[in-house]
Amino acid sequence: MDGYGLGLYSERNWKLQQSTWKSVKRGVIKLKTLKISILFLMLTFGIICAQRTLIHAGSMIDGQDKKMKNKQTIVVENDVIVQVVNGYLNAKPKEIVYDLKNATVTPGWMDLHVHLGSQSSPQSYSEDFYLNPEDFAYRSVPWIEKTLLAGFTTVRDVGGEVVLAARNAVNNGYIKGPRIFSAGRSIGTTGGHADPSSGLNRKFRGNPGPYEAVVNGVDDAIKAVRQRYKDGSDLIKITATGGVLSVAKNGQNPQFTEEEIRAIVETANDYEMHVAAHAHGVEGMQRAIRAGVRTIEHGTLMDKPTARLMRQYGTYYVPTVSAGEFVYEKAKEPGYFPEIVRPKALEIGPKIKQTLGMAYKEGVKIAFGTDMGVSPHGENADEFIFMVEAGMKPIDAIFAATSVAAEVLEQKDLGKIKKGMKADIVAVDGNPLKDISVTKKVVFVMKDGVVYKKPK
Repeated sequence: MDGYGLGLYSERNWKLQQSTWKSVKRGVIKLKTLKISILFLMLTFGIICAQRTLIHAGSMIDGQDKKMKNKQTIVVENDVIVQVVNGYLNAKPKEIVYDLKNATVTPGWMDLHVHLGSQSSPQSYSEDFYLNPEDFAYRSVPWIEKTLLAGFTTVRDVGGEVVLAARNAVNNGYIKGPRIFSAGRSIGTTGGHADPSSGLNRKFRGNPGPYEAVVNGVDDAIKAVRQRYKDGSDLIKITATGGVLSVAKNGQNPQFTEEEIRAIVETANDYEMHVAAHAHGVEGMQRAIRAGVRTIEHGTLMDKPTARLMRQYGTYYVPTVSAGEFVYEKAKEPGYFPEIVRPKALEIGPKIKQTLGMAYKEGVKIAFGTDMGVSPHGENADEFIFMVEAGMKPIDAIFAATSVAAEVLEQKDLGKIKKGMKADIVAVDGNPLKDISVTKKVVFVMKDGVVYKKPK
């Protein structure tokens, strides 16, 4: 091809490129315009469709001010509290109004010690031999819903492998239930309270290790925490001492070295998890406190020096009086517990309430927890009554289940009724500051802006 031909080809090619480029530009502009239009429509639609709910509260405990407020309106948009105002706002068209003028409204309650995958019975010790994980999981579904309808919009499950799946089922909307923070398997030592092989025939014992959450030494302890993280746990639970319901003679002996607990705490911190420590005896408790656990569960035999140590380290106490009361009564029934368990239940059970009263007076930070799964699910509010019987002021008992519990979980958008918080709201028929037992008369439950129970 001569030079003229090449020039002609180049010119034509250039024109074609220019034409194509202009078409592309027009397409891009149209696409951008379309995107903007779609975005505008989405935003407009969102504004139009945003669900606004007004809650008219006759009385309100907001989780931050210990004085009750009267005649309040809580404005909820989707799953968030957007406004709290004095007086009763008039509803606009399409706004939903819940009339709770004769009720006391509080933030959704939190129970920091439950076992949703089980419930105590004389058959509990044999169930592992004939029930599969799926059986435990399906059986737990009504218990999980009962917990929510009892006013507990958030729970911390501190030992139960199937609850990891239950948590996911709640989050995905497959089942109704509270927001669940799950520890998965509790970490124990060989022969300790959380050793799943304790009390079994040698044929069935095996040699459980870190994968099964049984540790011996620092390396095992680190590996067990990492395995819980791999399993999807939200926190770590250890059994720092013996337990009442394990098939072992001692319910209070220390079962970890302080070095092992410290390794667990440090590793958990690396994985942004906190550690809850089951503990009945003083020595095991003190090792756990010094090692940096966030909560002591049960704390039955706590003395004043240990309470002061907790105050020094900022450790929270989760008393679970409900469990102590329950096992004490059931231990009197022949055949309910194995004979090796009965003496521990009779000795340790009745002491928790007294211990709570002492810890409260000593200024220990108290967070709400029941050990439901030992006592029947859905009866969580009994703990409020026991706490007040132990000497706590009703407002402090309610705070233990709201703002203080949120502190333990490090959930800054839970535990209070104020702008920007998650719309977790509970109402009871009566004034809990005058009669704490009305916490068992829940008339309204909202979690994440969704109403699960409303006045009849």
